[in-house]
Amino acid sequence: MAPLDIPRLAAGDRVQHELLVRERDDKVTKGGDPFVVLKLGNSSGVLGVNIWKEHVPQIEGVRPGQVVQVIGTIELYKGAKQLKVTVPPRVVAQGAANADEFLPRISVSVDELWARVDAWRAEMKGPLRRAIDLFFADDSFRERFARAPGATRGHHALIGGLLLHSCEVANIARESVRTMRGNVALVTAGALLHDIGKVESYAIQLSGFENTQAGHLMGHIVLGSLMFEERVRSLPAGTLGESQRLELHHFIQSHHGILEYGAAVRPMTLEAEILHFADQSSAKGNDFSEAVQDAELFPTDDLEFSAKRSWRLERRVWKRTHSWE
Repeated sequence: MAPLDIPRLAAGDRVQHELLVRERDDKVTKGGDPFVVLKLGNSSGVLGVNIWKEHVPQIEGVRPGQVVQVIGTIELYKGAKQLKVTVPPRVVAQGAANADEFLPRISVSVDELWARVDAWRAEMKGPLRRAIDLFFADDSFRERFARAPGATRGHHALIGGLLLHSCEVANIARESVRTMRGNVALVTAGALLHDIGKVESYAIQLSGFENTQAGHLMGHIVLGSLMFEERVRSLPAGTLGESQRLELHHFIQSHHGILEYGAAVRPMTLEAEILHFADQSSAKGNDFSEAVQDAELFPTDDLEFSAKRSWRLERRVWKRTHSWE
């Protein structure tokens, strides 16, 4: 059976598929009756399901991170799509379940993103190219980097999100540094290195994107510098000067901008400052792009302003009703 394409579902469509339980919320009606709201999804999107009191005991063991078989039809409630099940969701064996089928992923071609990265690498010369190739000429690292999310929740929390975010940051930084007459190759290297620690910091599981033990205890900035230092030691002595090595560490350590946001130090060069704002631009731009497509913020198509504040943006969002074309 072909995977369910959730965004294309319309009222009346029948669903008989396996979906991942993303969230479970146990609630009580005004009359005191228990009911459960489930969020079920796959790599294409998420559907809401209400399980009413007569069936609540039958889903007692249903928890986030489990794959369930669902049978029902799509209906509209206050303009929003939801799944009306004809039988309660049934937990299925997870031994063969592939997280890639159920977790959200980037829609951009990974091959196209790598082609862009490799074109940027080709522009680099000497020790800078040697340093970048420690990671980005390593097929094993590339495979992990291309699957990793950009966050466990929030911006670019998608399979492939880290690669997409890093390319966005590099694009923004390269254009900005040209305007300010800085070093394009250097800021590109900083953009590619700044989040390498997320490869070690985040894990992909059926339950979603989670922090690894190292991610919890040290965070991606510290892990990134440790990874960089370990690989730099494999270079022949004298390949990188001491100040060159420290400048590349500085991109990793300062890209969050200020200490309150996790930076070890504030950016101290033009390129490091531009990298910080490029990182912010990619993250916040992604937050806005996803907010206007969020069914919780815009439960019906006729809303101009989001029904509530976005937790990622800490404000309500406007979805313009006019066109500039």
